[in-house]
Amino acid sequence: MRRASSLVVLALLGCQLVREQSAASKPAPSANVPAPAPTRTAKAPPPCPPGMVVGANVCIDVFEAHLVERGSAGAFTPHPHFERPVAGITYEARSEPGVKPQAYISRDESAAACANAGKRLCSVTEWYRSCRGRGDTLYPYGSKYQSGRCNVGRPHLLTRFFGPDPNNWSYKAHFNNPKLDQEPGFLLNTGERDGCVSDYGVHDLVGNLHEWVADRVDITLPRKIPLTNGIRNALERSTGKGVFLGGFFSTRDEHGQGCTFVTTAHEAAYHDYSTGFRCCRDL
Repeated sequence: MRRASSLVVLALLGCQLVREQSAASKPAPSANVPAPAPTRTAKAPPPCPPGMVVGANVCIDVFEAHLVERGSAGAFTPHPHFERPVAGITYEARSEPGVKPQAYISRDESAAACANAGKRLCSVTEWYRSCRGRGDTLYPYGSKYQSGRCNVGRPHLLTRFFGPDPNNWSYKAHFNNPKLDQEPGFLLNTGERDGCVSDYGVHDLVGNLHEWVADRVDITLPRKIPLTNGIRNALERSTGKGVFLGGFFSTRDEHGQGCTFVTTAHEAAYHDYSTGFRCCRDL
């Protein structure tokens, strides 16, 4: 009987020892150990750099470009929009709202300014499709012309300042006269006509300034953009010349309506008070 009691006591002591060892093996809770932080998914970087949006399979400047001059110390200063770019100076293109876009600029100078900014001139197709938007409309804002949406249809300043006879106008003294784009109410700030925007968010593709593109005139141009009969008929003698699109503040539909407005009559070195540009970049 005494032996049975001893066995019961030993069994109870064994159970107690197991419980104490199990408790000792568990780490004690600590008030100094923070709870694990919830996992966060990193945001993907934007597909386009600042000042650009995704257009038709390309990054495209939101606004018509202006120029900044890169100084010897690396600082940038704005270039007056009404002055010709100066030979030997390095310029970069910028896309910002509320500034006058650069006029009096050639295709070659535009391409260089885009390249210096890490971009390039848009192709005809990139520009045209970005203008027509996802809805493939004739105007950036829709299928039908709406007065006042874009900066077009203003009186011709050459006539106002220099008389009605084009035979009296010269390339340097008149077409490139800096006072033309300083006349109030004609060339507007970028984005000022806030209704002139495609559904990609690209402003002023129609009107304000003509915009140079990378293409030169060749037999493939009619497959890239609709052409008026006059431009189509002059295609052969225009081969090799530069192309600018969209019209400017004094045009209407002389060379095509809305996004189809195209000019093919000028060499890539041409410039006047109506010529501007914007840049593109690969996605």
